[in-house]
Amino acid sequence: MTLEMVAARAGVARQTVSNAINSPELLRPQTLERVQRAIDELGYRPHRAAQALRTRASKLIGYGIRPSLAGAPTPVLDQFLHSLSEAADQAGYRVVLFAATPGDDELGCYQRLLDEHGADGFVLSGTDRGDRRQGWLHDRGVPFVAFGRTWSGRDVGDWVDVDGAAGTAASVRRLAGQGHEKIGFLGWPKGSGVGDDRARGWQTTMRELGLSIRGRRVESLDDPASATEAAERLLAGGATAAVAASDTLAVGWYQALRRSGRTPGPDAAVIGFDDSPIAPALFPALSSLAQPLDAVGRECMRLLLERLGDARRPTEHVLLAPTLVLRDSV
Repeated sequence: MTLEMVAARAGVARQTVSNAINSPELLRPQTLERVQRAIDELGYRPHRAAQALRTRASKLIGYGIRPSLAGAPTPVLDQFLHSLSEAADQAGYRVVLFAATPGDDELGCYQRLLDEHGADGFVLSGTDRGDRRQGWLHDRGVPFVAFGRTWSGRDVGDWVDVDGAAGTAASVRRLAGQGHEKIGFLGWPKGSGVGDDRARGWQTTMRELGLSIRGRRVESLDDPASATEAAERLLAGGATAAVAASDTLAVGWYQALRRSGRTPGPDAAVIGFDDSPIAPALFPALSSLAQPLDAVGRECMRLLLERLGDARRPTEHVLLAPTLVLRDSV
């Protein structure tokens, strides 16, 4: 179906149909209704590529998907992407997914989406200290927003993030309020921006409460087997409770306790992070910190739209607090 066919069906000029689609306020209500009826009857859809040539806007937002570790599910990013896509739809944009494996060619993937599809901007996630994407896009004047901070310290763009330090601080206070003094931290190896931020909240709050952190922090890869070994070291050092940087690490606490014939619960409490689908399914159910992913998606889209509208405006950073979801593990 073409614009001319719609015009013929409605008995109006071609420009009138164009106005009905792009500037409906210019038409009288009766004329707009007649054109809209013809569009519906013919099933006409505007040619977005042609519109992009006229407006120099593709209405496409690129999102590079990085492979997950060992094929592990990524419910946090899945929920974020759903929220982002909904917010983009409401603004008349479409999120285009493309494979982007960290390495030498990752930036080439972004360049190809710009060259071949004219993406208006990008949304990033999984930012880390060695991330080159933010600086690369900024230096080329390409609008973007990141779910995650610029951990390198260079303020090169807008971002939205969840305050991991505030979350783990709340976990420590909760456990200390239940009488625990030997609260350990199950974290990732140092150097991860997200992991170090979550560890900082635990460490700062322990010191504020006058509790010792010596020998209380252990590091692990984000898998249950490695986490179990790390949790066993915490228990051997006398820890009676733990704050974990992820729900997967918290599973290691469960397994370490069961190996020693003990049961997770108030006397051997643990709080995870992310409130992933495994948290309520564990026995006993795992307490965890839920990220406000719907709000993250909406805020990312808001910042990107504002950047598309005004490339010179000051950068904006949004830090959102997670919510402590209490279950039987405490």
